[in-house]
Amino acid sequence: MPRTHLSMSMSADGFVAGPHQGSDHPLGIGGERLHAWHLGPEKDHPVNRQVVSDMMDGMGAVIMGRNMFGPIRGPWADSGWRGWWGDEPPYHCPVFVLTHHAREPVEMEGGTTFHFVTDGVEAAYAQAEAAAGDQAISIAGGASCARQAISAGLVDEIDIQLNPVFLGAGERLFDGFEAGRPDMHLERVLDAPGVAHLRFRVIRG
Repeated sequence: MPRTHLSMSMSADGFVAGPHQGSDHPLGIGGERLHAWHLGPEKDHPVNRQVVSDMMDGMGAVIMGRNMFGPIRGPWADSGWRGWWGDEPPYHCPVFVLTHHAREPVEMEGGTTFHFVTDGVEAAYAQAEAAAGDQAISIAGGASCARQAISAGLVDEIDIQLNPVFLGAGERLFDGFEAGRPDMHLERVLDAPGVAHLRFRVIRG
């Protein structure tokens, strides 16, 4: 079974996206501040480079939610939306997008093809597992997709990039779980200017 990895940038008050997500604010208001560690001046810090490498290298398949794929809601109709990432997204592997509305696959440059899965995260995982072979599966987000994957017992490893930022509202990763779930063991702590990188191993079952 391939290793399944979830990585998300989080505010100090527990949000992985700010409020009012949409085309003007893909990460919600203030949410872009959570990603300064890999998009801002410190992106080339050795620790940040290591974490990005851990996140991106060796991926065989990716699962993401529709909100992460784009701002379009409801039926796709004639939408030509092909993601936030331009003609060559950074994934370079099959990406399975959770949605309630069917759509034909969208093939991009660089080896990324977006497949749209309408029957839930476990169906998406089965397709990702078949596509990945012995390579890792990445749960890319957003928060709802990540919570579904954790609740379904599909995640082996959670990386949190904890930022000294307070958003006050938005989407939390760990909303709705009962006490003691998920059962996580802290395995690694790395730090770089303005961010602490935490790795947890999830005890399945």
